Amino acid sequence: MDLQLADKVFILTGATRGLGRATADVLVAEGARVVISGRSPEAVEAAVAELGDGARGVVADNSDPTAPGRLIAAAQESFGRLDGALISVGGPPKGPVTGITDEQWSTAFESVFLGAVRLSREICTALGDGGSLALVLSSSVRAPLADMAISNGLRPGLAMVAKTPADELGPRGRARQRAAARSDRHRTGGRARRSVG
Repeated sequence: MDLQLADKVFILTGATRGLGRATADVLVAEGARVVISGRSPEAVEAAVAELGDGARGVVADNSDPTAPGRLIAAAQESFGRLDGALISVGGPPKGPVTGITDEQWSTAFESVFLGAVRLSREICTALGDGGSLALVLSSSVRAPLADMAISNGLRPGLAMVAKTPADELGPRGRARQRAAARSDRHRTGGRARRSVG
């Protein structure tokens, strides 16, 4: 099946493994080009080598304020365009409300929430007509998960923020936003895994 993705360019965060990497594999197989990110230089280098000429890598953490600009620049400088992005939001530490410290909440807010909001905002600004944005979140956007206080607190709000660009940008014709993806189950490495956090 031709998904009409040839030569389109996508940014995928957290894409050295899991759902992000599986998405990168499919996009490249369909003729698209990808800019992937991850926190480990070795993992980014290995993933890019496996993906081939249609991939570039950027070592970045979603919480880094410079990450969006570096990812957008990599897409535009390497491939001359940007058509969409998949923002994978990593899981915060597990624990009950009574066991999570202020520092853990603050760190998770920077990474899980603010990092994803910043990436979404800057990528939306860089997208052209017909661009798309999706966020991989968690089933905690729908119902609380046991022992996942931080995820239960942050992800529902992030899901609401993620839906907002569709209303803000869609009517102006600048971009069609598919802005709130939730992953209950996904298939990576040949088996189904349940997303947590």
